[in-house]
Amino acid sequence: MNRNELRRVDMNLLVVFETLMFERNLTRAAEKLFLGQPAVSAALARLRELFNDPLLVRNGRCLEPTARALVILKELQPAMDTISCAVSRAREFSPSLDHGTFRIGLSDDAEFGLFPPLLKQLREEAPNVVIVVRRVHFLLITPMLVSGEISVGISYTTELPANAKRRKLREMRVKILRGDDRPGPLTLDDYCARPHALVSFSGDLSGNIDNDLARVGRSRRVVLAVPQFSGLRSILPGTELLAAVPDYAAAALIEGTGLRADDPPFPIVTSDLCMVWGEGSDADPAESWLRSRIIEAMGARD
Repeated sequence: MNRNELRRVDMNLLVVFETLMFERNLTRAAEKLFLGQPAVSAALARLRELFNDPLLVRNGRCLEPTARALVILKELQPAMDTISCAVSRAREFSPSLDHGTFRIGLSDDAEFGLFPPLLKQLREEAPNVVIVVRRVHFLLITPMLVSGEISVGISYTTELPANAKRRKLREMRVKILRGDDRPGPLTLDDYCARPHALVSFSGDLSGNIDNDLARVGRSRRVVLAVPQFSGLRSILPGTELLAAVPDYAAAALIEGTGLRADDPPFPIVTSDLCMVWGEGSDADPAESWLRSRIIEAMGARD
């Protein structure tokens, strides 16, 4: 196809195609694209005609991509990222005048411990923008970036796609949160003997702390799992429960409460809190400004 023939191609169809390939469900794709399901079905019919291939075939409740569809997606994504960057560079961004929307993915610890100062700064510099926060963790951050539900995510991360960008914000150093009135710091024996609360997005009763304890031949007894850090403020005071949390979450949790935060009585391997974004938004002036403010508000200060 030459450049002149490209005029016959509706670029919106390619956006629909990419979303369908990741969602593999007409209803979810329609929700992500803010379209009705009939409009997405009609777009899929046009895509099938354009590429002369079924592209997605029904398998139960899901749509399974054909081999040709997978090849098309692999070829299209870099091109769409390049187009997005080219359009973004042409835009001017003035924080005080902008009325756009920023979609940020935050892990629960980052939302509780680090988001408030970021929000304050964004509201001061860009009072007319809309901020949408979505909950993410290391398993959700990549698909939510790819689908466009978020433009930037802050979380502990693992492997990322080749076209994703990542920047370390800080180490997730651990503090032991406690609500008792016993004097003195925790000993390892105290730590292992006391009951523990765990913040767990999935409801699991073990975490990286258990691996650290195993390295010194010890274990703990988890008796409670809660889905978010904010619950610890009302749960821990006046109890024997202990909770291991990132230091920035601990600082927010102890403020105005009877809680205190101890250093762990055994070595803990730290993880990194990272900011992740897609190549397509890398050169966008508004997104670049947002990322700079995230670094200022959430990055480690020596």
